[in-house]
Amino acid sequence: MNLKKRFSFSGMFFLSILFISGACSQRAYISPDLTKLWETPAVLKTPESVLYDYQRDVIYVSNVNGNPSEKDGNGFISRLRSDGTIDSLQWITGLNAPKGMGLVDSLLYVSDIDEIVEMDVKSGKILNRYPVPGSKFLNDIACDEGERVFVSDMQDKKIYVLVDGKVSLWLSDSKLDGVNGLLAWEEDVYAGVNNAVLRIADDGRTIEEWIYETGGIDGLVVDGKGNFIFSDWTGHVHKASPHGKPVKLLDTTPLKMNAADIDFILDRNILLVPTFFDNRVVAYTIK
Repeated sequence: MNLKKRFSFSGMFFLSILFISGACSQRAYISPDLTKLWETPAVLKTPESVLYDYQRDVIYVSNVNGNPSEKDGNGFISRLRSDGTIDSLQWITGLNAPKGMGLVDSLLYVSDIDEIVEMDVKSGKILNRYPVPGSKFLNDIACDEGERVFVSDMQDKKIYVLVDGKVSLWLSDSKLDGVNGLLAWEEDVYAGVNNAVLRIADDGRTIEEWIYETGGIDGLVVDGKGNFIFSDWTGHVHKASPHGKPVKLLDTTPLKMNAADIDFILDRNILLVPTFFDNRVVAYTIK
């Protein structure tokens, strides 16, 4: 046999194996418990957060549309129908780098670098802007049944609260390292920090590690079945019961697709994932 031809064939075979292996490694992991339901076209602009409005059956999406810490006036809110079709791409404009959102009746609140912006979902207009003096990088928002609006300061280990039009510091603690995802659930506030979910008593005085070894947390929700679901921005989504071990639901990191501030539609078991640099929202049903 011609050694040159033999070597060429072997080389081609080796390269083919590498190509196939590389292609396989680019696949996302989707848990058997997840089924992809729909995805938007890639027309969003750095979507950071999603929020489902139960009363109006629509989905709000915050679009950074630029540098997450730059006051460039490019940010906006999109409104989607619950089937993922886009109702209004640039529904509310005049923002900088909007991120986490919360809803109190018809008032939509969004964090925007160093202020909380209040909007009316009926008119689609900005009503108020509440500066948060001394804040460094406001991120997620959660609203409780008492109409308090909590916002995390990711770079300063703090949580602020907006009540009756006034902003104050609610909690400052070294345990809030990298605090991002917030959840107001039942009587407590839950906060995603570096590698843990914290349970914080209603008065902010008691902090307990609720879930361990989580990695960083961007979005934090509950599934109505006793589990917490959380994303880590890079592309992972996990679920865990209190004090339980996180179980992977989704990994889109091989596709370089992020999983930013998620939401969960409780009565339909639908997980909503904003993909940030991928410029889409993807919906999955969960068993």
